[in-house]
Amino acid sequence: MSNIADLIEEYILRKLAAEDSRKVELRRTDIADEIECAPSQISYVLNTRFTLERGFTVESRRGLGGFIRITRVPIQKMIYRDILQEIDEDIPFEKVKSIVHYLLKNRLISNREAALVMQFTTLAFEQPNLEERKKALQVIFLTLADFS
Repeated sequence: MSNIADLIEEYILRKLAAEDSRKVELRRTDIADEIECAPSQISYVLNTRFTLERGFTVESRRGLGGFIRITRVPIQKMIYRDILQEIDEDIPFEKVKSIVHYLLKNRLISNREAALVMQFTTLAFEQPNLEERKKALQVIFLTLADFS
């Protein structure tokens, strides 16, 4: 038999799968009644298994009228967010090239998009102003994120 945390996780994942919007709003008491567990066990599962690193955002309000809103975040958005955090004035050309290869290898961009990004990156690295280079690189990856 599964432990209680597994049961809570499975319950929430089933509810998410039933929604087309990638978002579900639940009540802690409803989950606790259905699974016969304490609300604190639900909080534990939310804090450990429904994290941003695992592709979820959780909004929670306790008390009367309280809710738990769980949203599945598309992995692409998380990847691009991480890429944008890596881009600073000191980023070497090889690092940008490895990012593009990663996106290509994981089929987040096409060969054609990779070629365009690399051409743009080459031009950006000709820019002597490091802050302008950083902004240009961020813009290209933000654009990719918006169209993914």
